[in-house]
Amino acid sequence: EGAALATGGSRRGIAVSTLAEARFFAAGGFDDILYAFPVPRWRLAECSELAQRLQRFQVLLDSPQGLQLLLHNPLPAGKRWLAWLKLDCGNARAGIRPSDPEALELARAIAQGSPELVTLVGVYAHCGNTYGCRDIAAIQAVARDTTAAVLEFVTA
Repeated sequence: EGAALATGGSRRGIAVSTLAEARFFAAGGFDDILYAFPVPRWRLAECSELAQRLQRFQVLLDSPQGLQLLLHNPLPAGKRWLAWLKLDCGNARAGIRPSDPEALELARAIAQGSPELVTLVGVYAHCGNTYGCRDIAAIQAVARDTTAAVLEFVTA
C-alpha cells in the first residue's frame, strides 16, 4: 500500500535493494522496477527473468566487468538491459567515483557500445552517507554535495 501511495497509484518507478523485493512488487502489479544494486553474476538469471517479464526492469552498473556480464548475456529479442551508471558520491558502498577517469569511460562504453543490448538510462547516486547525519543541515549538505557531483559528471 505504501509503494502504491508513493508512486501516486501508477505502480511505476520504484527502487528495490533486493530481488525478493522486486519479485514482491512485480507480483503486486509493478512493472517499472529498478534493482538498486550492481548486478552480481550469481543473480543474473533472476534479473534476466524479471527483465523479460516486466515492462521495465532496470539494473545498476558500476564497472566494465558488470557491463561485459550484461553484454555476454543478452536478453531475448525485443528486450534489452536497461542500465543506470551507479556513482559513489561519498558513501563508499557501491559505485564508481564520479571523479574517477574510468567513470566517464564506462558511461561512454554503456551509452555507445551496444545500445540494442544494453541501454544507458541515466546515472544513479544513493546518499547512504546521510545515515550517520545527526541533523537536517548535515543531510542537506550531503544532498548538495551529491547533486553537485552528479551534475558535474553528467555535464562532462
